[in-house]
Amino acid sequence: MAEKTKSATTTPKPRKTAAKKKAADLPSNVTEITVTREQMTVTREVRPEEIAALAHQLWNDRGRQHGSDAEDWFRAEQLLRGKAS
Repeated sequence: MAEKTKSATTTPKPRKTAAKKKAADLPSNVTEITVTREQMTVTREVRPEEIAALAHQLWNDRGRQHGSDAEDWFRAEQLLRGKAS
């Protein structure tokens, strides 16, 4: 009976890790921007009375149509906190 021979197996080569790009390696159209923690916090606390008054105004501006009170409230919050998009 013929003996089975093991075929030689090769171990895979280790993969090279990707080098992190330095600022000098970035394309010329990329600008580095530094923002402080204070600059990132632009929201302010808004009282519910302010939100309610603006939401009511938004409701009036929409022609007093019912069914979108939550949307008016959310939009009023966003406008007062300066996050309107």
